Amino acid sequence: GDLMKVNPKELPDFNYLIAGFPCQTFSIVGKREGFNDKRGEIIYGLKNILKEKNTPFFIMENVKGLANHEKGKTLKKIIELLEELDYHVEYKILDSLDYGVSQMRERLYIVGIKKELYKKKFNWKFKKSISKIEDFLIDVDNKELDINNETFQKYLSNKYNTGKYNIDELMNNDYLVLDTRQSDLRIYNGKVPTLRTGRHGILYIKNRKIKKLSGYEALLLQGIPKELAEKAKNSETADGVILSQAGNAMTVPVIYEIVKELKKYGEI
Repeated sequence: GDLMKVNPKELPDFNYLIAGFPCQTFSIVGKREGFNDKRGEIIYGLKNILKEKNTPFFIMENVKGLANHEKGKTLKKIIELLEELDYHVEYKILDSLDYGVSQMRERLYIVGIKKELYKKKFNWKFKKSISKIEDFLIDVDNKELDINNETFQKYLSNKYNTGKYNIDELMNNDYLVLDTRQSDLRIYNGKVPTLRTGRHGILYIKNRKIKKLSGYEALLLQGIPKELAEKAKNSETADGVILSQAGNAMTVPVIYEIVKELKKYGEI
């Protein structure tokens, strides 16, 4: 439903508000309209919930572009809005690639701690972990793309890529990731580019075959536990919808590390 229509008084009590407000209004991908875009106003809906529930902690996530939107004025305004509710507020850009998933995903995380609980500086130095891409690209049912596929061949032969890639050499590299964009083809070794709700053209090489990243694999790349990802895969939900939802999701291991640190502050 519509967050702006939620009556905060009707919500049960809770200790952590974890929210990602729409990034299109602040992202370099969008028009960067910020608070002039109605979607940007969702921050006010979140503020109303925090004010009513007096929640001890919050985590908010957004695109890293928010940090420099309007030369930093937008983020400053958001922090001021949240500080008005008696929170100590900090933020940092973290990359999911550092926390056990093979996805390059730089995101801005904003953390709020009620001032009465804030006794020491928040520790952003989380333990980093290495991931192996082969642990994520495991869907045996996902689609294979014919090497002679007309669309794929257009990517290889357009004015940006002509003579740039040798298809035979590409096919010999298991887990080489191919990102097909509007005009160019980008290649990644051992990692997947940022999952986005509108990006469904990620391919990879496996056993000399080109495979399309599936919704199930996208969920795994967001750190969703395998049993939950399998439940989504086996549901009636279209794969494209799952891919979009994964693109909108937060990376679970990153949120886990932040919450683990927040728990050290106790509760009101």
